[in-house]
Amino acid sequence: MRRAGAVLAAVALAAALGSAQAGSYRVQAGDTLWEIARAHGVSVQALLDLNRGQGAAIRPGDVLNVPDGRAAQVPAPRTGQVATVRATGVGAADAVFQQGQAVYYGGRRDARTVMTAAHLTLPFGTWVRVTHARTGRSVDVLINDRGPFGVASRVIDVSREAAAALGILSEGVAPVTLSVLSRP
Repeated sequence: MRRAGAVLAAVALAAALGSAQAGSYRVQAGDTLWEIARAHGVSVQALLDLNRGQGAAIRPGDVLNVPDGRAAQVPAPRTGQVATVRATGVGAADAVFQQGQAVYYGGRRDARTVMTAAHLTLPFGTWVRVTHARTGRSVDVLINDRGPFGVASRVIDVSREAAAALGILSEGVAPVTLSVLSRP
């Protein structure tokens, strides 16, 4: 009797897992993997696992496998949200402002977001999209400090949280492009 119950549970689990990969989602401009994963009740890693070979960079129009067929509403991005990987597309926000290397530091805290950065010339309050040149990962940061100093090839110091989102904690220094999203 106990064995029959275990077999039934295994069959139910297999059916649930089989149907869990039946859905798809078309990426919209501004979507992040974090938002898509949250809307479908899974982690970003689980979403990446469902989409092996796609990589961590997503673009508007891409179709992702999601854990179920329901059409989840992906919430609009909010200031201060710790969304990490942004979809990239064509538009004014994607015009490259500067290229160089990013480093990370402790960061100056801000009430609006933990995704902050230091830049030598951009005005405080400027939002910048930092895109890792090798991986395509990007994060939106708020300029609220000055730096980096000393090495001309370094164009931005990002907070530890932003560095984690970009995947550069282990690298220390990474090639990036900067796109200005908005100025104060």
